[in-house]
Amino acid sequence: MERNPHPPAAASEDAPGQVRRPPPPRTTLGRRVREDRIALSYILPIAASAPQLRALSGYLARIARTVDQLVIVDGSPPAVFAEHQRRWGRFAVHLAPERACRNGKVAGVLTGLAHARNEAVVIADDDVRYRLSELRAMADRLTRHDVVRPQNFFRPLPWHARWDSGRSLLNRMMGGDWPGTLGVRRSALVRAGGYSGGVLFENLEMVRTICAAGGEESVAFDLFVARRPPTAGHFASQRIRQAYDEWARPTRLACQLAILPALAIGGWTAALVGAAAAIGLAEAGRRRAGAAAVFPASAALWAPLWIAERAITAWLALANRLLFGGVRYRGGRLRDAATPPRRLRLAVAAPEGIVAPGAADADRPDLR
Repeated sequence: MERNPHPPAAASEDAPGQVRRPPPPRTTLGRRVREDRIALSYILPIAASAPQLRALSGYLARIARTVDQLVIVDGSPPAVFAEHQRRWGRFAVHLAPERACRNGKVAGVLTGLAHARNEAVVIADDDVRYRLSELRAMADRLTRHDVVRPQNFFRPLPWHARWDSGRSLLNRMMGGDWPGTLGVRRSALVRAGGYSGGVLFENLEMVRTICAAGGEESVAFDLFVARRPPTAGHFASQRIRQAYDEWARPTRLACQLAILPALAIGGWTAALVGAAAAIGLAEAGRRRAGAAAVFPASAALWAPLWIAERAITAWLALANRLLFGGVRYRGGRLRDAATPPRRLRLAVAAPEGIVAPGAADADRPDLR
């Protein structure tokens, strides 16, 4: 149990012998919050084929002692759900998704938001590991911004996590990295009417939707949150899907598609110059806003390998779009990576809320 950060009431200097009244309890959405808890709802959307008790129970119990509310939205099969309920139901709101959409994570997030009792909300994947100081920092920043995007870093660092760290460092110099967690004001998403569950790049979709509704984003380059790396096999399986995300950012996709033709024309000279530039840019990202404290000096050296990967997988993502109509996702295919910002701005005031282009009725959010 975290110690109470507030000291006991002290005697008043103006009225000796009297005791000051303690400050009124913090409230959020009309209710009181214990003084030893952060006024924050933590939402974990999860769907696992096998019980995750060993991997998550200790961490989740600590989160439950730290924040006002822990909501676990569990789309696992019934037997796995029951195992999770037996352990996690003691300290968390544990429930199944109450809506369905093609991107199952969005269904979990929207269900969690419907049950969140705090204005400040953290949404995190099951591989994210917050510490107390980071949760406090997130709650503080959400008093000033509608959505906060922190910086993930991998611990431990197997070879494939180092490879992906090169991508993170490059992104720090190009608008910010996209982590497995966001902080959001609940009212900001309610005001927007939710966000589409029919797209692949769901975090970008959420941020774009909030901004389209007049919200403000903070890219928190100096807020570092640890993340557990995937297995090497899972990492490999995500390469094309992550490249497909760039359909949401056509300029970046075009640049990535141009890498192989540029190398074919420029040969080894172009490759060496490009590799040196990538390392330099990644190192600049490592030195930005204190990231050198969590990214090792060797991380920038992996950036050229990630660029070489993306030079290939960008073309595979293009082929998936043109030949198959989208990228494979949980037994189906998703065509759209995210909704264009202009279309969101036009749609945000519509009474039916935000809907991705071509989205099925089940993908329509319903938070208003």
